[in-house]
Amino acid sequence: MQNATARTVSLRAAGTALVVELTGPVPRVLHWGADLGELSAAGAAALSLTAEGAVLNNAVDRPRIFTVWPTEADGWSGTPAHEGHLDGGAAAPGPVLTGSTHQEFDGGGGEIVLALTDAAAGLDIAVTYRLDPSGVLGAGAALTRRADADPAPYDLARVTTLLPLPARATEVLDFTGKWSRERQPQRRPLGHGTYLREVRRGKPGLDSPYLLAAGVPGFGFRDGEVWGVHVAWSGDQRYLVEQLPEGAGVHAAVLGGGELLRAGEIRLAPGETYRTPVCHFGWSADGLDGLADRFHALLRARPGHPGTPRPVVLNSWEAVYFDHDLDRLRRLADRAAEVGVERFVLDDGWFTGRRADNAGLGDWYVDPQVWPQGLGPLADHVRALGMDFGLWFEPEMVNPDSDLAREHPDWILGPARGRGPTSRNQYVLDISHPDAWAYLLERLDTLVGEYGIAFIKWDHNRELHEAVHGPGDRPAGHAQVEAFYRLLDTLRERHPALEIESCASGGGRIDLGVLARTDRVWTSDCNDPVERQTIQRWTGQLLPPELIGAHIGAAESHTTGRVTADTFRMATSLFCHPGIEQDLTRCDDGELARITAWTALYRELRPLLHSGRQVRADLPGDAVLLYGAVAADSSAALYCWARLATSPEGQSGRVRLPGLAPEAGYRVRVRTELGLPSLHQTAGPAWFTAALDDWVELPGAVLARAGLPMPTLNPGHALLIEVRAA
Repeated sequence: MQNATARTVSLRAAGTALVVELTGPVPRVLHWGADLGELSAAGAAALSLTAEGAVLNNAVDRPRIFTVWPTEADGWSGTPAHEGHLDGGAAAPGPVLTGSTHQEFDGGGGEIVLALTDAAAGLDIAVTYRLDPSGVLGAGAALTRRADADPAPYDLARVTTLLPLPARATEVLDFTGKWSRERQPQRRPLGHGTYLREVRRGKPGLDSPYLLAAGVPGFGFRDGEVWGVHVAWSGDQRYLVEQLPEGAGVHAAVLGGGELLRAGEIRLAPGETYRTPVCHFGWSADGLDGLADRFHALLRARPGHPGTPRPVVLNSWEAVYFDHDLDRLRRLADRAAEVGVERFVLDDGWFTGRRADNAGLGDWYVDPQVWPQGLGPLADHVRALGMDFGLWFEPEMVNPDSDLAREHPDWILGPARGRGPTSRNQYVLDISHPDAWAYLLERLDTLVGEYGIAFIKWDHNRELHEAVHGPGDRPAGHAQVEAFYRLLDTLRERHPALEIESCASGGGRIDLGVLARTDRVWTSDCNDPVERQTIQRWTGQLLPPELIGAHIGAAESHTTGRVTADTFRMATSLFCHPGIEQDLTRCDDGELARITAWTALYRELRPLLHSGRQVRADLPGDAVLLYGAVAADSSAALYCWARLATSPEGQSGRVRLPGLAPEAGYRVRVRTELGLPSLHQTAGPAWFTAALDDWVELPGAVLARAGLPMPTLNPGHALLIEVRAA
């Protein structure tokens, strides 16, 4: 039966909604997904009535419900909202509602804050749902021990943020990967039980789940209803989707996540608070592209989102590695400026004792043997050429062969019995140690100020194993992430114009927690464009292209040894935040001319690329890809047609260009500045041949609904197609 005092509150934005019933003892989630419209009193009552399920055999003697804080007190046998104990007791959470607030935002969306109290544990719990105008729902909680609670600490084992899924969400998508092959998708049917992904690497990792989605069978980029969650936390994580035979109230399953806490990591004394990471939930009726649209809108609306055109970058790593020589680097900078580079970044090798990767990390002083006049001569030369100057750091790591490790062994994470093996010749610095944190801030602050550094490439090249500190071996992962965030925040406060890139052996720390404090990510250490096509395709599921670093390397890939055409490398990087990762002083005149044309093309197109909607076509197999950026009003678009491998078919047939307006008229042309791709046929289709020379007028219905027959390219080649309203 319904509680006569119940009140239904809704958050609505961009075609999505969350509906919560403020009933006791714990509010319940009535709906999350498609917007139900403005609910009248009768409509809310109907939604509440239909949220009452059956009383099942061999079950609790009342209909199960799915609350905002599901526990066994509700008859919930799945993953509970929180677990913990008070000196071995108070282990059965039983929170009750004590108050709530509800507000709506002028631009759509709003916020619900629910106050709960668990008297036995002495816990006050504040659950917050914030629906952004993009339609992305941020959910999190703060758990506080009351000041008058039992003085014994409450050991918090786990907090999980959960939302319900309907019965039609029966297919699951998430990601895995490894070094230089990040964000590889994997799909599976949803069955009974828990599909759980745990991250125990001290960072999201190269195999990060990244975004866990559940949807209707066969959901794709352009079609199908889909629900997804992302955990905005730069440390250990949990993602799960769970389906019990009895369901979750009238819902079928649940989706959620949170921080993975180590035993004894969070022990709340009276007055102390634990705040969960925000879990960002999204729903789309238009497939994965619709879900990506929401997350891209969320990120682009941030006050700190990059507001200036993203500069063309040259990073020195694959050009010179550890061979730092002022004259050589000046020549590299000269060539970079000539081809249109706007930011020059000096990578690893500039600090004390750093001639290889086995020494020097932690000694963040310019090496006087290599740089007798400091970095000033290079930084000044770079700026005189019209570029800004960036520098590589790896502040959270330390080599055993360093002055820092010898002088401060107590600053290194590891058990009291002795540290385990190094990884990449490194240990992890305990940056939650006040002195270590202060040292890093002083070094970073001083160097940024002294050399006018505009950009930091912030690396993180090993995982956190046995991440404990102090004589008691207390777990340190949570404190490490908080200290990292505090270090970034403080550095940005002191240098508001400073831009920072999150890099972690490539794409090992990509999450919305770190992106609240940084300006882009290094997507992968792999610059092989064949691998990069897939890596970037799926990184874009969460991030808009202006946040995705993508560089062109040399013809032979540093990471795979594969040789590719420069036209393909340039086309691949164009759709992100592009840069260069090769020694330009070794390029011939023809390659330099093409790179110069590429940087000019990027500068022309970046307003569209970095404001448009990402679109990806659903095609059979992975041999060919079609993707692009389409203006918000569908008046302009740039597409890439790329072939990664051969396929049995001799030709593609008609391929629809997603995102265009069928009722509009368009002009189409092939951009040839980077050179023509190699064809695996005698001649391309007629429209393609005509579009090589001039604009071809075609109606939107043909482009978006019928499709264009695409030329068959040889593997490792790509075609750029520009579309403008006629």
